[in-house]
Amino acid sequence: MHSAAFSEFALILLVAALAGLVFVRLRQPVLIAYIVVGIALGPAGFGLATAQDQIALLAQVGVAVLLFIVGLKLDLTHVRHIGPVALATGLGQLAFTILLGFGIILALGKDLMTALYVAVALTFSSTIIIVKLLSDKRELDSLHGRIAIGFLIVQDLAVVLAMMVMSALGGPGGEGAAPDTLGVMLSLAGRVLAAAVAVFVLMRYLLPWLVAQMARSQELLLIFALSWAVALAALGAWAGFSMEAGAFIAGFTLASTKFRESINARLSGIRDFLLLFFFIHLGLELELSTLGEELVPALLLSLFVLIGNPLIVMAIMGYMGYRKRTGFMAGLTVAQISEFSIVFVAMGISLGHVDRSALGLTTLVGLVTITLSTYMILYSGPLYERVSRFLGVFERRTPFRELAETGKDEGGPPVEVLVCGLGRYGRRVLERLHLEGVPVLGVDFDPENVERLARRGLPVRFGDVESPEFLETLPLSQVRWVLSTLPLLEGQCALLEGLKGAGYGGRVAVAVREQLPVRELKALGVDRVFQPFLDAADHAGEQLLALLRARATAA
Repeated sequence: MHSAAFSEFALILLVAALAGLVFVRLRQPVLIAYIVVGIALGPAGFGLATAQDQIALLAQVGVAVLLFIVGLKLDLTHVRHIGPVALATGLGQLAFTILLGFGIILALGKDLMTALYVAVALTFSSTIIIVKLLSDKRELDSLHGRIAIGFLIVQDLAVVLAMMVMSALGGPGGEGAAPDTLGVMLSLAGRVLAAAVAVFVLMRYLLPWLVAQMARSQELLLIFALSWAVALAALGAWAGFSMEAGAFIAGFTLASTKFRESINARLSGIRDFLLLFFFIHLGLELELSTLGEELVPALLLSLFVLIGNPLIVMAIMGYMGYRKRTGFMAGLTVAQISEFSIVFVAMGISLGHVDRSALGLTTLVGLVTITLSTYMILYSGPLYERVSRFLGVFERRTPFRELAETGKDEGGPPVEVLVCGLGRYGRRVLERLHLEGVPVLGVDFDPENVERLARRGLPVRFGDVESPEFLETLPLSQVRWVLSTLPLLEGQCALLEGLKGAGYGGRVAVAVREQLPVRELKALGVDRVFQPFLDAADHAGEQLLALLRARATAA
């Protein structure tokens, strides 16, 4: 028995690796490959994956670790800055999708309860998939990434409430629905209050000391982080919230400790491995047998989710004072439905509220929207360039809230060097030039990083240099050199195109990782290419040679 399960896992991993290689060669996202592997090996395909309980368990642990890491990045400062827009956007999108979706589904000939269930299901976006995509693109710390995570968390809480409310209604024709619902709401309010008090006590009195003790051993710190994530996930499910909410709270309780970056770094590889099983499990669970008759309604609802959800997010964020590019990038993250949507409708079947056709419809919408929205997010930069001229209606004349993130206006002293991207390398260059008295300005899309550097007296500004609109606000006519330290080739190319469009006539230098094509960058007009790893190695080699020669001469 155990030998058969082990062999099955070996087969799944091998097929996933080969499928992932094919998708990478085709420049497609590997998570789609994992979902396809799940479909192919599951009941809808060859039926080779029979250890579904074990796969589901690993998937749940992967989800817990992922949400733990999300909570780990969300400290109290971030909540204060992002909370209002996340709440407004999340609730606005929920209301819009439920109301309009309910009308569309009724017009498609579905009954009231099916329309209600599917409309609610259309509101939930996959936090897991979005976090993975934003993490791969290194956009979790960007402004639109932070806002997106905020309103996705609002959605996750809405999932819990929706499930509890519908469960309280019981089966069709049940008695006492209203009292049961009221009791559930009162019970939920009590549990939320108890959880808030417990989190406060833990963060204030226990966890700082406990984590410091665990951190004496890096291996022990890793084990503690995993155990804490899984334990609070299990506690969250037991308390009637959700496993995901519990894991998120576990990370949040450690977000204010000085060890969070170390924990995050050590968990990244484990997260990626375990999430492989989540995506495979998602493919295994897809119900394909009832999809044929739901094809046309599913395509219509998919278009509604892919287009309508991003538009409402852009409208709300534009009204609240964010640039159209920020709203567009954040809006793309709600252009799909979640795995929770399928679970929610499946719960409706178990309660006798809806039949299996509702599950088939929701499943097909999930498959279409998850696949297409993945590409929309991965290629969000080029997509924005194509549609940006039509999006002016979603931006105020002065995007006051986005400009206020760092408390700076769009003016400033003369600038000769512009440093785009303030990671370790860009920050060091900015510090050195500023120390030498060079008129320099640093730009980064992480508002907390910008705020930290501003407190140190460094000349910095918050903004996304891949946005042509933002580049137009910079004093480019004074700038002699632009240094870009953006990590991805797509970002470097977007910046170069934006500089060209803004009429920049100075020179451009880029700092690249070894895998970026130097020749291609020079062909795009880059004057100087720095390769930090190679340059540092060459410099170290020269220093060692000089020391050896000096010692030989002295001898």
